[in-house]
Amino acid sequence: MEQRTFPKTGWNVGAIGFGAWGIGGQWGPVARDQAEQTLLAALDAGMTFLDTADAYGDPPGLSEEILGEVLHRERRRDQVILATKVGNFARRTGHPLPFTDPLHVELCCDASLHRLRTDRIDLYQCHIGAPSPAQTEVFLEGFDRLLAKGKIRALALSTHLVGPCEAFNRDGRLAAVQLDYSLLHRAPENDLLPWCREHQVAAIIRGPLAKGLLAGKFGPDTRFTDSVRAGWNEGAGRDQFLKRLETVDALRFLERPGQTLAQAALRFVLAHPAVTVAIPGAKSPDQARANAEAGDASLTAEELDQARKATGG
Repeated sequence: MEQRTFPKTGWNVGAIGFGAWGIGGQWGPVARDQAEQTLLAALDAGMTFLDTADAYGDPPGLSEEILGEVLHRERRRDQVILATKVGNFARRTGHPLPFTDPLHVELCCDASLHRLRTDRIDLYQCHIGAPSPAQTEVFLEGFDRLLAKGKIRALALSTHLVGPCEAFNRDGRLAAVQLDYSLLHRAPENDLLPWCREHQVAAIIRGPLAKGLLAGKFGPDTRFTDSVRAGWNEGAGRDQFLKRLETVDALRFLERPGQTLAQAALRFVLAHPAVTVAIPGAKSPDQARANAEAGDASLTAEELDQARKATGG
């Protein structure tokens, strides 16, 4: 797999990383053994950047627990860059922390360290995409305390906005931004990706398969039972889903021997010069291995040009 470097930290990671949201059950039930085998397949296939969050899983925190158990049992913690997020734990249950004091950040970090069964988090990400100025100060102070104690190694932000990135990077401290970017959502090409490149901030791409749409396996009759995509079943969400299916159909020319549509979609985001790593999810070992294979090759110049034209130029 192609290796890429985080500009500010010097970490080398596989271009395809592992997004662990799916193995926690929010995208539909996943047996614990299958979740663990999926993660092991990802590791064996060369994924060295693992991303999760304290809010991921049913119940919240389960994704971290699975990662922690496997990395500890297999003694592979030192082989990966481990990233998690803080800011949304218990939000789904109606009891989010207000983050009015840096202690909130520190306590969440301690809980994540416990679930992950490790003594440090490599990349700790604010999970509130548009924090208020007061919250920004709380997070930065909390991150500084955790850096000083050696509990985290670098800080990042999950957002789609340039403004919060500038606030978190005011002293050049922001190591990475996690953002939603795909063939079906190319808006970051206009502002956030160029900002990352200009400021030497790693770009971590979530949603490169657009919540599964770019796997090309859904149709007009598809209904969703998982909590993440349930909004696609009715109303405006359904209308947008059907419209995006038309775009997916226009991209099927990317399917060819040795390349699935999903692999082409991953290769498209990796082609952007600002992108450091893409983190698709997987719920089975076969999916993890197929995702990893996308990091072994690139789209042709003609494929890139046609894909851009099919998705708005």
